[in-house]
Amino acid sequence: MKRASILYILLLTVVSFSILWILHLGAQLPVPQGAAPIAATAHSAAPHATAGTVFTGIAQNFNTPLSHLFLQLLVVIAAARVMGVVFTRIGQPAVVGEMAMGILLGPSLFGWMAPNAFHVIFPVDSMGALKLLSQVGVCLFMFVVGMELNIRQVRNKAQTAVVVSHASIVIPYLLGVGLAYFLYARLASPGTTFTAFALFMGISMSITAFPVLARILQERGLSRTSLGATAITCAAVDDVTAWSLLAFVIAIVNAGSLGGSALSLLFVAAFVALMIMGVRRILPACLGRAALEEEQTPRGALVLVVCVVMASSLFTEAIGIHALFGAFLAGTIMPEVNDFRHKLALRVENFSSVLLLPLFFAFTGLRTQIGLLDGPWDWALCLLIIAVATVGKLGGTAISARITGMGWRDSLQLGALMNTRGLMELIALNIGYDMGILSARIFAMLVIMALVTTMLTGPLLTFFRGRREELDRSFAPAV
Repeated sequence: MKRASILYILLLTVVSFSILWILHLGAQLPVPQGAAPIAATAHSAAPHATAGTVFTGIAQNFNTPLSHLFLQLLVVIAAARVMGVVFTRIGQPAVVGEMAMGILLGPSLFGWMAPNAFHVIFPVDSMGALKLLSQVGVCLFMFVVGMELNIRQVRNKAQTAVVVSHASIVIPYLLGVGLAYFLYARLASPGTTFTAFALFMGISMSITAFPVLARILQERGLSRTSLGATAITCAAVDDVTAWSLLAFVIAIVNAGSLGGSALSLLFVAAFVALMIMGVRRILPACLGRAALEEEQTPRGALVLVVCVVMASSLFTEAIGIHALFGAFLAGTIMPEVNDFRHKLALRVENFSSVLLLPLFFAFTGLRTQIGLLDGPWDWALCLLIIAVATVGKLGGTAISARITGMGWRDSLQLGALMNTRGLMELIALNIGYDMGILSARIFAMLVIMALVTTMLTGPLLTFFRGRREELDRSFAPAV
């Protein structure tokens, strides 16, 4: 041991002095002629570094795009964790706290209370990188959502699921289009056609957050109940229908004509058929039996899966639908053997939910300017939007569920669950905002609506569950 230590010290000494000697000799060589490198110019201006220049260099390095991105990641991830814990302790899903975190970090609170610090952390020129990373996070999230769909479960309750979920879409969609008629002149983005505005208002009223709904059912121990199974199935059908409808709306708006939108939808239909009838069938063989059976997804299989997701997202983005639809479709075709989907979802979700999704909430919050609602009339319109969204979604679901044979208590609880919008609503709203359809004011109102309706889910579930006897007596048929 002593001999090894002596050799180690001797080696470091010899190498250090050799390097210093070579540097000394090299400093006496003539400087090459030509344009001086930037680093050499900087050093020639200040050959002897001082404490001031050191701190100046640190300040300059702190202002680089990469430094800003790391600072934003640090602030956003820490704030998301804190707000998630706080909201969990008051009986709300953690995702609601993360949604609220995005608004609190935006100009509505942080930018208003500490504008200088806000502009240091979130400078305008950093929004591009933040947006791209958040979009990647959304695509990975939609990929996981696609893997969570259980087609067999949908088939077992197909009749109830289709009737209830479609009623929970078309009724609020109709109300949203009707509301758009009165809001168009006041709140639509300049240059937006009424058709585009009305179609997006309908979408914003009719979306259900399938992942948030599933987590609420797990937290309340309802996953294995008849109500839980029905809610999951209805939400799955709702998701597929609503996102297909959104793809249709985007195609119409982007194409600008019925012929152009028809061509885009034809490309989508062909791509869906290729993914379901082609890629889904050959994917297990490409992954290999060993990869499907291993306890953890091996790196080679993970690379292939990521390539499928990226290629699918690229195609739907290229034809003007949106990359998230491709990611969602890629999730639905993943093999189900040996619990492969679950193992894959754990690896992808842990990365996206911790690192990238909080960036999406923060990016949405940076766009949400609650200060634009500057008068009683604007807040009255915001409350009207919340009321229309809740009545349309909850009422449409409850009435259709009751017609299909469910009791009033379960029907109303199902309506409360389907009224959960969460992250899925924010994704749709950001698409509308990016396309220039939603103005900043209506965007802020709809973000508030998404947050409020999601927060109402838990209290409404408790309320309807506790009023079983009253509801049964009130709605019992006369004998």
